[in-house]
Amino acid sequence: MKKIHLIIAVIAIATTIFSCKTSNEKINKEEYVQSVKEWQQNRLGRLKSENGWLNLVGLHWLKEGENPFGSNEANNIVFPEKAPAFIGSVLLYKDHLSVRIEPDVEVYINDSLLKEHEINTDADKNTTYFKLGDFRWHIIKRGDRYGIRLRDLKSPLLEQITEIPSFPIDLKWRIKATFEPFKKPKKIAVPNFLGDVNYEKCYGLLKFNIDGKELSLMPLGDGVNENFFVIFADETSAEETYGAGRFLSVEKPDKNGITYIDFNKATNPPCAFTDYATCPLPPKENILPVKILAGEKNNELIGHH
Repeated sequence: MKKIHLIIAVIAIATTIFSCKTSNEKINKEEYVQSVKEWQQNRLGRLKSENGWLNLVGLHWLKEGENPFGSNEANNIVFPEKAPAFIGSVLLYKDHLSVRIEPDVEVYINDSLLKEHEINTDADKNTTYFKLGDFRWHIIKRGDRYGIRLRDLKSPLLEQITEIPSFPIDLKWRIKATFEPFKKPKKIAVPNFLGDVNYEKCYGLLKFNIDGKELSLMPLGDGVNENFFVIFADETSAEETYGAGRFLSVEKPDKNGITYIDFNKATNPPCAFTDYATCPLPPKENILPVKILAGEKNNELIGHH
């Protein structure tokens, strides 16, 4: 479940003054709205950070054998034109990855200037990271595929996106829910943009009510050692909100199984911002037959890839 955990970390929710045990009746509305606005600013800051999603400029899938890379079009993998013409080669042989850097190019590999190195992917414990000028990259593993995820710390998107359009913040969308654990965890099918399906553990149902409708979501995470992570779609999907659903972190339930689902903090997945992400999609069990008029929306720059 490592890749799901990476996504959870990306959308990690800043601590607010409202714990999951606090009922809406006891919350000061103005303080609540202010806390969500601060959370939105922190969220934008994370998207713009070095490890955020707004600086991605490439996702280049590797073929078996030698994969020369650089800005010259003679390379198998073509970097943006401000990169050196020939940087080096990534070698992929039977799931073993290594890199060779050209003699006249200086690339930092895990903060050291090296010419050859074995490569660990994002599926390994110690991922290998590369630095060259404004560029940062590492190798991702998706199913049986390997690809270079390339970042540019001066990507134009960092300046273009100054806010993420969202519905008005409304306390009514912070909804009380009850977590009902399964006798034993079930496997839930989580598809992704590449057409792969991962099977993740689900420990129970989050049950709640919207406008008299009894609804439920199947979260990932155990709700004990970590918050729940929910991938959902609703009747705003592909209309007011991103077509491939949204993400949500839900606080661990209390000893009585009570928590609050705060749809004001529903976020667009990385794929809404960039073509170079490989996002999980909502499980079929998490497609809600209601309009969730809360959280992040689409606009011209966001959510039309």
